Amino acid sequence: MKRPIEIADLYTLQSITNPVFAPDEQQAVFIRTQMNATENDYEAHLFHIDLQSHEVTQWTYGFSKVSSPQWSPDGNYVAFLAKRGDSQQVHLLHARGGEAQPVTTVPNGVTSFLWSPCGQALYVTATALDDVPITEKPEEKKTKHIAPYKVDGMKYKMDGVGGDGLRAQNRTQHIARVTLQGEVTVIADGKYPYQLQAINGAGTKLVYSVNRAEVKDWNFASPIYILDLQTKEERAIETRDGYFGGAAFSVDDAYIAYVGSDQTYKNATHANVFVYELATQQTTNITEFIDAPVGDYVVADHQQGVHAPAVVWTETNALYFQLSVMGDVRLYYATLDGAIYPASPEDEHIYDYAVKKSGNEALIAVTNRIFPGELFMYDITMGTRVQLTHFNDAWLEQVALVDAEPIVYHSIDGQYDVHGWLMKPVHYEKGRKYPLIVEIHGGPHTMYGNSFFHEMQLLAAQGYGVLYTNPRGSHGYSQAFVDACRGDYGGGDYEDIMAGLDAVLAQYDWIDEGRLGVTGGSYGGFMTNWIVGHTDRFKAAVTQRSISNWISFYGVSDIGYYFTDWQIGADMTDIDKLWHHSPLKYAQNVTTPLLILHSEKDFRCPIEQAEQLYITLKAQGKETAFVRFPDSSHGLSRDGIPSLREARLAEIIEWFNKYL
Repeated sequence: MKRPIEIADLYTLQSITNPVFAPDEQQAVFIRTQMNATENDYEAHLFHIDLQSHEVTQWTYGFSKVSSPQWSPDGNYVAFLAKRGDSQQVHLLHARGGEAQPVTTVPNGVTSFLWSPCGQALYVTATALDDVPITEKPEEKKTKHIAPYKVDGMKYKMDGVGGDGLRAQNRTQHIARVTLQGEVTVIADGKYPYQLQAINGAGTKLVYSVNRAEVKDWNFASPIYILDLQTKEERAIETRDGYFGGAAFSVDDAYIAYVGSDQTYKNATHANVFVYELATQQTTNITEFIDAPVGDYVVADHQQGVHAPAVVWTETNALYFQLSVMGDVRLYYATLDGAIYPASPEDEHIYDYAVKKSGNEALIAVTNRIFPGELFMYDITMGTRVQLTHFNDAWLEQVALVDAEPIVYHSIDGQYDVHGWLMKPVHYEKGRKYPLIVEIHGGPHTMYGNSFFHEMQLLAAQGYGVLYTNPRGSHGYSQAFVDACRGDYGGGDYEDIMAGLDAVLAQYDWIDEGRLGVTGGSYGGFMTNWIVGHTDRFKAAVTQRSISNWISFYGVSDIGYYFTDWQIGADMTDIDKLWHHSPLKYAQNVTTPLLILHSEKDFRCPIEQAEQLYITLKAQGKETAFVRFPDSSHGLSRDGIPSLREARLAEIIEWFNKYL
């Protein structure tokens, strides 16, 4: 009999990402990432695969983290990002072997790069600090005197970057051309944050995004520009408020495709694929009539370092892109004359991909509910695929996994069909009763999907059923559905979750209604707090990186001053509405034992949200506990320090075991 999954399996699981075809399309490279217990960190290595023999060879060794591999135009080299020392630089490895050598030495590191079509240089986006050029290192002040710093603007901190004063405020991005001999020519600098996106096949035009608004506090644009490298003339191709990026030139350099969304529904707006024609300077929204978001919106906890392309052109000027739809992330195909259709099956999550120039075959990284993910060669025209990597095969032979059953139920108000999944415990026995844990995703504009989720499998291995749903507000469904929770947090979304619980209780007699648990993080943490303040049906709850008080959240979160209005529909001029939607208001109603988990360096949902909730519950004599995670940000459960990810899961299991 296979064994149940364990917390320590986090170290055995391997994440396969970043497939990239060589120019001859007869070989490819990819990245394998794994947690390293000794270093208490993640290590990522470059691998090569011969697409004729399917032979897989490791190309980098030692403890390191490499990412973003790109073949040189002639196929003789692979460039990639690697942090070896204090900063991340571009390294170059010959396809015949040898030791990778750094190409860039910019002091503050490189964040992205593109090969010049000539193959003799790279275009890089590099970090600049304190108004110092990227070629120079900021002066280190060797003094014990601590000086104050002035905060300039409202965007002065960011989760995952920090709130350390000037270093958070004075961080920007410049673009430079770096020859393979290390000669640096700055292309774009100054106080504005540039982000390199694409270069045309002739090597004459560069595409980048940059927001040049003097005051960015309320400016959420990411304008896209084309720069003529010979004349230095710049032309704007996208200037609307919203996020736009992932630009790519067509093979014939006649078009630029990119993905993005405007601010019509704030951050709930569906993303689309846009095509800009250089000759006419006209832009077309080619996915306008698909009522689902372009891109990958699945939330899970296994894959690391995914950098799937936003769009991929074929040599016939057709396009491939990802679409999140009803729990799946599928490849879609589109032509410039309006034909659009799915190019991959249902019931899976294609989280990374590369497409041959013909458009007939693709390298796809695929996962599903009981499959952690591997690389496949996919014949799109025939619908057949061959598995190329087998890093998780041995592990799959050892562990007992539970496939979740898809469910669909009606919302209480009758407006929507709501989708979700129900997992039975490992080694389920008919006739027995089992406790059930309800999991709630963050966002709220993300989605649970047909993707491998270690935490879900772990709870099933501990003897719990698991229910996870996509209530209104989740992506992957209609624009009306994803927008429906805004201004109504704790309303229809709460009812959707409870309706899902009622639906499975009515249909499955193995669920013990007296042993129900609930947990979630971020928005899911807010909803967990809301649930225990509005019902006593749950006998145990775990809230993670949560929101408890929208009034204080407005001023302490890195996004609070605008996200609060976007989601709640109120700011500090309407305290009554903010307080009405704050779970802290209903703390006196809590009877469910509540475990509070929070990262100390979470700037998205700062730890004061947990502190307020904990102290309030303790003062009222409620059953609660509080666990703080040092040196951790909002993303602890997905990409946090390995030992703390272990500890987090252990705390969750211990709490549910105690009360359920």
